[in-house]
Amino acid sequence: MKSYYLRVSCQSTRGIVAAISSYLAAAGCNILDSSQFDDLDTGKFFTRVSFISEEGVTQDQLVEGFKPIAEKFGMASEIHDAKSRMKVLLMVSRFGHCLNDLLYRWRIGALPIDIVGVVSNHLDYQKIVVNHDIPFHHILVTKENKPQAEERIRELVLTTGTDLIVLARYMQILSDRMCQEMSGRIINIHHSFLPSFKGANPYKQAYERGVKLIGATAHYVTTDLDEGPIIEQDTARITHAQSADDYVSIGRDVESQVLARAVHAHIHHRTFINGNRTVVFPASPGSHASERMG
Repeated sequence: MKSYYLRVSCQSTRGIVAAISSYLAAAGCNILDSSQFDDLDTGKFFTRVSFISEEGVTQDQLVEGFKPIAEKFGMASEIHDAKSRMKVLLMVSRFGHCLNDLLYRWRIGALPIDIVGVVSNHLDYQKIVVNHDIPFHHILVTKENKPQAEERIRELVLTTGTDLIVLARYMQILSDRMCQEMSGRIINIHHSFLPSFKGANPYKQAYERGVKLIGATAHYVTTDLDEGPIIEQDTARITHAQSADDYVSIGRDVESQVLARAVHAHIHHRTFINGNRTVVFPASPGSHASERMG
């Protein structure tokens, strides 16, 4: 029996859930888990349904059969094979904690993805990446060659069939064109609990202000720098006795965990962009092991 995810977003109205469940039952499918959310402010409805096909109905047949329901309710809908792995391109500069964390989770199966390559504007992590049998692409970025460098990245995205770009502390700003072409498919980790302490060296700013919480924010990349819809956030409590170096060390741990959770939610189709915000459904306790963050 094959497992699938059905994602739906549309204007909220009566009968949506009944129509979905009736269709799946008639198609010989059994619902394993269902999450839904009605945004009362916008009138939008979101749902993610995990189900199995007990009578051998294929993905193409499910998609085709669902079209009349999608048209009736004006739905944006997708049906994904639960075993299908997203092709992910990682990008990093000189801070490797997030990259190393993602590689480890990928290696032990906690992040079921296909890493199609790692792009960096430096050579610091070439050996680590190559030792994982992952293609490493050194693309130097300067003021003079920035358009050409990004064109190389765009070509790489196309040739590898990249589904998702993860900026694992990649310290270059992507162009508006790239952000628009990959809208909803680029995740960035920001080394602060947005919107506080933007700009350079946020941990030093936090230290100088004597804050008691530091954190990290994972968000989708948009043309507005560090203003994209937030997927995941977390904080760590610190004290007056800790140094600026302690802040950095603690912050790196938080960044790694937050980015991994955001990627995990995206690859399991648990995230929906809702204007400037996101709807992020949790992994259910009864879901498959690959759907739960290890």
